[in-house]
Amino acid sequence: MSTTMEQVRSWQGPVLFSYGFRPFFLASAVWAIVLMLLWIPLVSGHIELPIAFDPVSWHAHEFLFGYLSAVVAGFLLTAIPNWTGRMPIVGKPLIVLFSLWVIGRAAILFGAYLPSSVVAALDVAMPLVLAIACLREIMAGKNWRNLIVLGLLGLLIASNLLFHWEAWSDGYAAQGYGMRLGISTMVLMVGLIGGRIIPSFTRNWLVKQGRKSLPASPMQLFDKISLLALLIALLVWTALQDHWLAGVVLLIAGALHFARLVRWKGQYTFKEPLVLVLHASYLFMPLGLLALGFAILQPDLLDITGAQHLLMAGVLGMMTLAVMTRATLGHTGQGLKASRGATFLYCAMATSVLLRFSAGLFPDLATRLYDASALAWILAFVVYVATFGPLLVWGKK
Repeated sequence: MSTTMEQVRSWQGPVLFSYGFRPFFLASAVWAIVLMLLWIPLVSGHIELPIAFDPVSWHAHEFLFGYLSAVVAGFLLTAIPNWTGRMPIVGKPLIVLFSLWVIGRAAILFGAYLPSSVVAALDVAMPLVLAIACLREIMAGKNWRNLIVLGLLGLLIASNLLFHWEAWSDGYAAQGYGMRLGISTMVLMVGLIGGRIIPSFTRNWLVKQGRKSLPASPMQLFDKISLLALLIALLVWTALQDHWLAGVVLLIAGALHFARLVRWKGQYTFKEPLVLVLHASYLFMPLGLLALGFAILQPDLLDITGAQHLLMAGVLGMMTLAVMTRATLGHTGQGLKASRGATFLYCAMATSVLLRFSAGLFPDLATRLYDASALAWILAFVVYVATFGPLLVWGKK
């Protein structure tokens, strides 16, 4: 039986399609740039797009179900062969899967010209095919412990369909159940997978540095309690949105996840940005939960949309960039050490998140802060494409 790397190396076509992370990570970064370049003039009324959604719903949808779905695809197509010991999807099947994602983005961008049902079907085609492929691999490899990740992918598909239904029903889905369910699903995925990789990667690095103070082992009782609290908080928020109970449980979950992060010893990783950025990204988890909970309880003091962006751009945006940079280095034969470019893009991304959150705190400066946040976002992904794009397109198989 061929090993994973033998299967990858047997592909004689473009290097870009020799492993799942390559096309999807590159395309997700490019799409993140295009989205923001379109969003700024769209929301200011300088351009119009042939989209069926209202501008805010389009912006939210394409981050959550466009950008993030590509990152999830790249991650799962790379991780599952390692989990199961089976061959990865490469070559023509990967090209088909990637093409479905591109078609989905085009369907959303030109949705005004298509029936709503066709737009929805084309949009969910890639994640649906991905889920079927992942289920086949997990079952064949009897890797039952990772079925939960597949379940979260299924929830993401369901939330996307719900988003479409809400857009058809009342025309504004950006604050609907589908959006909140999608955010909750992805935040929970970061809580689950981040809880595995962050302490493990941190431990490996600290051991090499000779440190005796090491992170708590992954998935101990405290981690399970924290994840249960996160699940409950996100379910209540998804169902009740701005009810006081949602605010209370979000505050509890935020406090628990701050304690969880402290147990991972991130304060000792400042010498290696590639490890530190994982902790910095996860820091937006408790900050976002606490801010959202507080905003629900005290809406006159804190903007709920700004608090949500700590979760969306902070937890989801920054963590995905952190994983993309690390995976790109690791799977193209590079050393696991952050370059100046990587360090710069981490700082740019964190700046973007904080500027967007600050816009809700300083209404008089909101427009300037929005623009500055968007510029920092674009800069972060431009640097990723410039620094890591060549590795994805031409790098070692």
